[in-house]
Amino acid sequence: MRIHFFGATRTTTGSMYLFEVNGRRLLLECGLFQGRREESIQRNCCFPFDPKQVDAVVLSHAHIDHAGNLPNLCKQGYAGNIYCTFATRDLSGIMLVDSAQIQKDDAAFVSKKRAKHKLPPVEPLYSDVDAEKALQQFVAFNYNRPFPVLEGVTVTFRDAGHILGSAQVVLDLREGGREFRYLFSGDVGRGDDEILRDPETVENVDYLQIESTYGGREHSVRTDADETVGRLVLETLKQNGKVIIPAFSVGRTQQIVYVLNQLTLAGKLPRVPIFVDSPLSVNATEIYRLHPECFNEAINKFLHEKANPFGMENLTYIREVANSMKLNDLKEPAIIISASGMCEAGRIRHHLKNHIGDPQNLILFIGYCAEHTLGAQIVAGQNPVNIFGEPQAVRAKIISLDTYSGHADKNELKRYVERISGSLKKICCVHGEESQCLANAETLRKMKPKAEVLVPEYKQVVSV
Repeated sequence: MRIHFFGATRTTTGSMYLFEVNGRRLLLECGLFQGRREESIQRNCCFPFDPKQVDAVVLSHAHIDHAGNLPNLCKQGYAGNIYCTFATRDLSGIMLVDSAQIQKDDAAFVSKKRAKHKLPPVEPLYSDVDAEKALQQFVAFNYNRPFPVLEGVTVTFRDAGHILGSAQVVLDLREGGREFRYLFSGDVGRGDDEILRDPETVENVDYLQIESTYGGREHSVRTDADETVGRLVLETLKQNGKVIIPAFSVGRTQQIVYVLNQLTLAGKLPRVPIFVDSPLSVNATEIYRLHPECFNEAINKFLHEKANPFGMENLTYIREVANSMKLNDLKEPAIIISASGMCEAGRIRHHLKNHIGDPQNLILFIGYCAEHTLGAQIVAGQNPVNIFGEPQAVRAKIISLDTYSGHADKNELKRYVERISGSLKKICCVHGEESQCLANAETLRKMKPKAEVLVPEYKQVVSV
């Protein structure tokens, strides 16, 4: 068996791995590469293999860096099944169409700039029609239900605890008279999540491919996170300020809504207006409610015995632009949660423009902001920052908490590997900036001295 590492190699974006086994081709993940514009365009539009020659696709979860290029794959000729969990299929249904709209808007913006130089327009990577056609190729399976995908290849999804429906992908392989197990971790959750179950333990693993997003870093202690949020929000509301929370539509939005719900029920926060202002976040939250099979015991109990964990009398979900614009006229204290979490697109930029200059307000970051993004600039203390091309003075209080991260840190990844049984022969560290992958690899070499630990580079081929 040979594995071609075509993405998320010494970086966190564009996950894509092509397996050659028994003369067939299996593609694991098909994510969008996000980085410098020219490189991104080239990497995303042109696959380093023929999509028509792929026999099956397996998807671990719905995040765009893992699933975002599937419509383009199908557009270029892939006609087979795309295997995933039920929740991943449903989330992909909204996220890929949303991604198509972003592609369309981005192409229009670039084309407008090119027109000034009398250059031809550029086309979006794919359309909403392409996204909807790709969704017809999705085939869903529950966790812990083995299913064959190719000759000699059986797949089982195990809960990864990262986002709703996220899976570790277990490949049980039969090749040349031998049998072995290859585990792709997907994105590994931290455990003790407010909503999701802990990552499951996988047994009898021979080969491991593991994410390394925080392979060399430790998160803050989670037990204090909810109390910290309650204290910061209450302080802001008491001084008649507003709390602006940039949050990813899938995962972090639902998590912070649940936390605010619990703090309000416990009497630690007043019932001030809370707004979730993002169409994608609203749709994603509705899908969360459809998949209690992914919930942990505590939230399942709350759901059955008390109320909707993502709903309160003082909570309003906003889809329409007109209702979003009305938030600009709010005079009383309020909490506004909006996408995107890195502040690179979406309605959050409007809320930042309107509120980042007021010292009474709080801008609360609860997720990872990649280098060079607007969110990263704000967190780093840059002042002023450019929003919609205009400098905005930063006077609001800026706080960033990494305790709500959906990715396991250095020690949590270590515990994840410690729980895996089997004689690991080879480990590949992916999905992390180079420093994080190398740090994770060093940790794993000390843990598993008999295993060969690799940090693959782009287009590297590894034999098993």
